[in-house]
Amino acid sequence: MSSNEGYHNKIEPGGGSAGDEQSSSSGARGSHGSAASAAAATSTQLHQQILNENTYLKASKQAYFSDEKVLIPDDDRTNIGFSFRKLWAFTGPGFLMSIAYLDPGNIESDLQSGAAAKYKILWVLLWATVLGLLMQRLAARLGVVTGLHLAEMCYRQYKRLPRWILWIMIEIAIIGSDMQEVIGTAIAIYLLSNKVVPLWGGVLITIVDTFTFLFLDKYGLRKLEFLFGFLITVMAITFGYEYIVSAPNQGAVMEGMFVPWCSDCNSDVLLQAVGVVGAVIMPHNLYLHSALVKSREIDRRQPKKVSEANFYFFIEASIALFVSFIINLFVVAVFAHGMYGKTNRDVLDVCANKSMYEDAKLSFTDNHNLTDIINADLYKGGLFLGCTFGAAAMYIWGVGILAAGQSSTMTGTYAGQFSMEGFLNLQWPRWCRVLVTRCIAIIPTFCLAMFSKMEDLTNMNDILNAVMSLQLPFAAIPTIAFTSCAAIMGEFVNGIGNKIVAILLTIVVIGVNLYFVVVQVEALQIEGGMLALVCIFAILYIIFVIYLVIHMAACMGNKWLMNSRWVQRWVLPSQNSFSIKNANSTYASELTLNDNGISINSFNNLQRNVAS
Repeated sequence: MSSNEGYHNKIEPGGGSAGDEQSSSSGARGSHGSAASAAAATSTQLHQQILNENTYLKASKQAYFSDEKVLIPDDDRTNIGFSFRKLWAFTGPGFLMSIAYLDPGNIESDLQSGAAAKYKILWVLLWATVLGLLMQRLAARLGVVTGLHLAEMCYRQYKRLPRWILWIMIEIAIIGSDMQEVIGTAIAIYLLSNKVVPLWGGVLITIVDTFTFLFLDKYGLRKLEFLFGFLITVMAITFGYEYIVSAPNQGAVMEGMFVPWCSDCNSDVLLQAVGVVGAVIMPHNLYLHSALVKSREIDRRQPKKVSEANFYFFIEASIALFVSFIINLFVVAVFAHGMYGKTNRDVLDVCANKSMYEDAKLSFTDNHNLTDIINADLYKGGLFLGCTFGAAAMYIWGVGILAAGQSSTMTGTYAGQFSMEGFLNLQWPRWCRVLVTRCIAIIPTFCLAMFSKMEDLTNMNDILNAVMSLQLPFAAIPTIAFTSCAAIMGEFVNGIGNKIVAILLTIVVIGVNLYFVVVQVEALQIEGGMLALVCIFAILYIIFVIYLVIHMAACMGNKWLMNSRWVQRWVLPSQNSFSIKNANSTYASELTLNDNGISINSFNNLQRNVAS
């Protein structure tokens, strides 16, 4: 039975069908000839499945890489060393992934950290990016080695209820990110139109501009990747321009980047540092990256080709995240140099006799005679640049924010598409998927833009960052679990060092994010029934995280958990894929056989019968 047939007949992964089981048993008991035929048929099925990749979705329905795949040059002269031709062929997925590190929510977090702490927590941004690279490496390896992205693997390795919970949590993260993109784009349009287009109008425009991107992938995969590369270049040029004209102290920038210390830092600075970590590492980005790497034609029957793909994808992701770090660094340094320690009065003095003075008077206000330290956001950042360096700086800032919002909009669309395809095997048209997600994001954003002030719109980013921080365990834990499972990854399974580092760093990041969430909840001053609901949610949240940790420990080979009847019944998939022997040598075959419900023991018996 093919994968698509299994999907249409609603066969659960790992379970097999009654016909499969009957065929296996009769084949084992049958004659030498029938055994040989069964073995040949199974081998053919296996070979075809590997070539077609393990997915229940028809190729014409898959997002991003449905119509074409990038071929990898196979030049004997390049087999002994590094090849720039091959690196160019693998270049693309990492840069699309890096856009999530440059969305408007990240840019605002950079701006606020610079205004609050100057250069003191640049090292936090650096190490958060390094940690992000380590997690993205694991996600990419999962996609390369198995031919399945993270959501598809979750579909096969989790029970139905936890699978649905995971999907809902990731959808919440995607919608939260989408709201940040809507806010950023609306503010950029408001700045660039010189307030001609109101905020609510900018929000509505984001509905239209999203659909225009859906037509671009008709022109080819590489052209689409080139478009995203162009948008990243726009951000690098615009924010780089702001960096050059502001001319921050280069020595102080380098010290803040490489000296992991923060002297005289108060709780506000600590909160900003936590916010930087939460904004940089996006949960749905792990799902996105594991799927994007499937756009390259890789022969997974050859471990050498898989190892080569892992190597080049890691190099490409490293370059892409280095570029994103530099862009984030530009933003932090610009506002660290210009806004740190400044009061609202200081900015208004600078804006005096400037064309944007009236706007600045409405934005830089407080209840203490303008003596409060600036509460920075995207809009105030644009006004400050316009007052300090001229109107051109403000408009260039707006172009950069617009590029950030537009690029992250499209990658968010792909992340949602992959999530829905993997978790639910649901093949919605992309326009329908975009319409639903974007409408969910736009309705509350539009209401705020229409009936509230700019401060309410921009301050929503803090709440959205807290919401997305809560979702991180639901991406990080499955990623570590699957890449640490020898039955899934074979010879490419995480070593003990990788496992320890990944687990420790994940614990640190999740702990940091939960602290950020607690602070944000306390700031909301929730009481009564709402506080009781929050407590109930917190208890359920912790229980589900523990459930995922138990599953991860079983994936890693914990014998006690694997033999526990409770774990076998409620945690592990119906056909235990972790019991496959000698996975290191035949990872592709064993994963494919198990994924189609074919008994490994039965298949080996058939092969022995043929041999005899």
